[in-house]
Amino acid sequence: IRRILRRAVRYGYTFLGFQDPFLYKLTALIADNFGDIFPEVRQQQEFITKVIFEEESSFLRTLDNGLKMLDQIKSDLKAKNETVIPGKTAFELYDTFGFPLDLTSLIARENGFSLDENGFAKAMEEQKNRSRAASEQERGDWVLVHEDTGVEFVGYDFLDSFSNIIKFRTVKDKKGESFQVVLEKTPFYAESGGQVGDQGWLISETEKIRVIDTKKENDLIIHFVEKLPNAPESRFSAEVDKKKRTLTMSNHSATHLLQSALREVLGGHIQQRGSLVNDQVLRFDFSHFSKMTEEEIHRVESIVNERIRENIHLKEQRNVPIEEAKNLGATALFGEKYGDFVRVITFDSDFSVELCGGTHVPYTSQIGLFKIVSEGSISSGVRRIEAITSIAAEAYLRNQETLLKEIQELLKNPKDVKKAVEGLMQERNELKKEIESLHLEKAGEIKATLIKEVVASEGINTLIAK
Repeated sequence: IRRILRRAVRYGYTFLGFQDPFLYKLTALIADNFGDIFPEVRQQQEFITKVIFEEESSFLRTLDNGLKMLDQIKSDLKAKNETVIPGKTAFELYDTFGFPLDLTSLIARENGFSLDENGFAKAMEEQKNRSRAASEQERGDWVLVHEDTGVEFVGYDFLDSFSNIIKFRTVKDKKGESFQVVLEKTPFYAESGGQVGDQGWLISETEKIRVIDTKKENDLIIHFVEKLPNAPESRFSAEVDKKKRTLTMSNHSATHLLQSALREVLGGHIQQRGSLVNDQVLRFDFSHFSKMTEEEIHRVESIVNERIRENIHLKEQRNVPIEEAKNLGATALFGEKYGDFVRVITFDSDFSVELCGGTHVPYTSQIGLFKIVSEGSISSGVRRIEAITSIAAEAYLRNQETLLKEIQELLKNPKDVKKAVEGLMQERNELKKEIESLHLEKAGEIKATLIKEVVASEGINTLIAK
């Protein structure tokens, strides 16, 4: 869609003389004519209009530079009596300015040039090979220890369980060796849906092995461990790091409350576009067309903290038919693929109902405190909020309080810190003006002194000074 839109913008820019965004103005016309066929265009008309406007504006900023670069390329080729744009050059246009191959080829044909598409494909493949080489891994074969009857995940209900190791292997990459094991039953949550994988320990009668991460591979829950067990056939106690899991759950549940609060403050167009949840921070990417105001941020914070204080009980429903979940009003992650049966997480059926496979707090009060620390743009029409909860939020506020006290002490403990700082700024500006005035005055004195030292010799005024 972006490529088609950019092609239209380029046509308007080059042949119709449109230097400013214009396609976004057609959204109302599309909504009127096709609203019955595509109701979402009518429902989200304002949002779609602003997203298209942002995309046009963004591309127009780079289009001018890209076209100038193309003009230079064409000029250089004409000077050499050549008519083929090298594939490597076309790839640089793609990589630097976002010019897709078809757009560069179209502009080339309009100007009597052709394009080395094989050279472009070669440059693209070289880049892919460089990327592959950077992440290449050598996986050893799985060593089977116990019969593989499938893996059972019990981490929604328990943070520890007894289990046997089904199999293990060694993986080598540029960073060195890593070790992976698969358990027949595990409480460890594997990284998914933005939530990081659990850490913890595998403990037998003779050894204790650190689990440093948990991931999924082809629906297999894989535990990354510091070393392979000396006696893999032993029975192990699999124990999740409770503190990390608890803090991660607080951040994940807060993410659900955040999305609902954003919808309440900014509008129903808010859709999740990505997230990261760990024990330190929560990061939430969402569709929105403009920077949030301080007032909007404060309102969102207030709504989330109000819901935390309400101590809402988690309602968790597992293996819900997907159509039934949709009828419950559950919010699905945009672009995510769901099976026939899903898990529904509800914090007040009138506030937050979402499809989610992650782990959550049983009551919202466990989150403690919610604080937004940043809000910004990551791409056209997509914003990012970073926030903290619980211990991290408490530490953040304590640090802010300490900083304020230190500033108060530097200012000799005034009653009104803001007024004292404003007074300092005003005094600084006045002193700055006074210094500039003194500099001008001094320069005038030097000028007058130098003029007196001018010597006239044979009709020529001469001044020698340092």
